[in-house]
Amino acid sequence: MSTTRSAIPIRDGTGPTLIERGQREVFCGLTGIIWLHRKMQDAFFLIIGSRTCAHLMQSAAGVMIFAEPRFATAIIGERDLAGLSDAHEELDRVADEVLNSRPHIRTLFLVGSCPSEVIKLDLQRAAERISARWQPRVKVLNYSGSGIETTFTQGEDTCLQALVPHLPLSGDQPAELLVVGTLADVVEDQFRQLLKDMGIAKVAFFPPRRSADLPAIGPGTRFILAQPFLSDTARSLQAMGMEWIAAPFPIGIEGTTGWLQAIARAHGVTDDTVDRLVAAPKARALKSLASHKAALEGKRIFFFPDSQLEVPLACFVHRELGMVLTEVGTPYLNRQLMARDLARLPDGVVLSEGQDVDRQLDRCQAAQPDLVVCGLGLANPLEAQGVATKWSIELVFSPIQGYEQAGDLAALFHRPIKRRQLLGQDQA
Repeated sequence: MSTTRSAIPIRDGTGPTLIERGQREVFCGLTGIIWLHRKMQDAFFLIIGSRTCAHLMQSAAGVMIFAEPRFATAIIGERDLAGLSDAHEELDRVADEVLNSRPHIRTLFLVGSCPSEVIKLDLQRAAERISARWQPRVKVLNYSGSGIETTFTQGEDTCLQALVPHLPLSGDQPAELLVVGTLADVVEDQFRQLLKDMGIAKVAFFPPRRSADLPAIGPGTRFILAQPFLSDTARSLQAMGMEWIAAPFPIGIEGTTGWLQAIARAHGVTDDTVDRLVAAPKARALKSLASHKAALEGKRIFFFPDSQLEVPLACFVHRELGMVLTEVGTPYLNRQLMARDLARLPDGVVLSEGQDVDRQLDRCQAAQPDLVVCGLGLANPLEAQGVATKWSIELVFSPIQGYEQAGDLAALFHRPIKRRQLLGQDQA
């Protein structure tokens, strides 16, 4: 039986937060492998799971024709579940097969799943054993992507947290700033240049493009999050003595400007300097938003919880595109990390944390939104009811951070409404 507890205010003037615990419609944390394996070109992700895990990853990744993906599933079969075979012996065999066939791999991640959690397979011990056998060529780590423990984007959080203890310590040339969270290479390059122009040259990105090139950190290293779903990673970095730079997330013009200003202030760079350096990309972004804002202003939007990106995305569509927020749902709300974005939401907006899908569907139907942002499992039924939807997974897979991507991000919200309008004209 699901319950909805009493509302908890997040900030003065903000509407209630519904804390819901019930049936959820979200992907498990295994899905994070899709963007993590694209980012770290010398890493391999070996899921210890079932055929269901393999089918999920195949569906989420799509069909890869031109290159073999650097992830796979070691299938836990009936004999493993019944304890009739030595699961560790089988895992060693599969891991050796993967590494023998791929000499360029420098990090092997053993990724836990629901089945491996159920049979209590000790992946940490397995990682230590396999790593000892393959040192120094390959580092073997483990983390959990299990749907029991993680949802959708939290798989990246558990992966990066597993990497944190391996960040090399340096007293000579540590990174001045660590940008944390997987970004598309083009976005990373844009941010690196802007930060360099601000006079911050020793910038490292985590995760790096090569897992073997983990950035060196030191006593003076500060870090800032580029993704909002990295609570455990942030805590681990703080436990190592690193200072966290609080900022809004770099989505849209306002979020990106606030993110850069927070970095600048932490490094003694003035707001005037930032304004001067970002004037040109900011102007391009404003121009790219104009046509989308004209089409979306006044349209009502409803966010189902899925990725933890919902709050900064809601800030973007409301403040920069003029959309009306009917409800902003998120699977988990870290009020400390989200404080700057929560402060940018309009007074009275309904926020929900967690999910009771039946109740939320009822609220969605009552709100009569023009656009719903949701997971794949809810999109088709809503479309059948005549509601335009946007898959939240597409907002994670696409480059959306920074000034140059603002127009593309706005287009992701505009297209489903435009498609629904065209379908209506055809039916008329």
